[in-house]
Amino acid sequence: MSTLAALQERFQKAVLLDDPTPGLFAAEGEELESGLAVYLQAYRARLTAALRDNYPVLQRALGDEAFDLLARAYLDEHPSHFRSIRWFGDSLAEFLAAAPEHLPHPALVDLARMEWAMRTAFDAADATLLGVGELVALPPEEWPQRHFKPVPSLQLLDLTWRVEPIWKDLNADAEAIGDEPLPWPHVLLIWRSDLDCRWRSADACEAALLRALTRVASFADCCTLIAESGDPEPAQTAAGFLQCWVAEGLLAQD
Repeated sequence: MSTLAALQERFQKAVLLDDPTPGLFAAEGEELESGLAVYLQAYRARLTAALRDNYPVLQRALGDEAFDLLARAYLDEHPSHFRSIRWFGDSLAEFLAAAPEHLPHPALVDLARMEWAMRTAFDAADATLLGVGELVALPPEEWPQRHFKPVPSLQLLDLTWRVEPIWKDLNADAEAIGDEPLPWPHVLLIWRSDLDCRWRSADACEAALLRALTRVASFADCCTLIAESGDPEPAQTAAGFLQCWVAEGLLAQD
């Protein structure tokens, strides 16, 4: 390895690990060695700022000091591997679930999952929405094998806690103090409408149907799923869901 390549590798390791090799740049003198600290600090500071941008409500929930400590711990375990720091923090929820000591309350894991899903939904690809007119024009004999495609921005999250009120309060007011979150296993739907992210909870049947649609299930498949739940009118129930999803902008044209 050339002298320059070896020096570059040592410099990269120093920045990534925040642990400069003894003697790095010693030949250039004390002034440049002190300048190296700027790079060490700037790298972590910029990624910490990116994590704040990607998880603004979690940052408000934890406070500046606790969030910065969390960011440093996360960076030690998950250094950035993306060209864009927009995606830095993609494993934060999993990191928190495995290391709950970083959080004052376990519900904040779900809050992190909700925030990341909203960011993902916002950046998802655009899609032409399915309209009511297309449903009305569909011949009856084509309904059983008709497939309906969710919009690319749709996210379905299995949450354990009722964190939506926390997100709503802190998103509106950084100083808001709400009630302690309550346990509530449920599915949260998140999607983008124009330039806004929307969210709401879904019951088990609706969530199962939307997940089936992502696996290219047909209308007949959806009716079968509904019938298995004991619903005596599966086709009518499925049609009701479709009407709701079209009105909310959850379905895309093929």
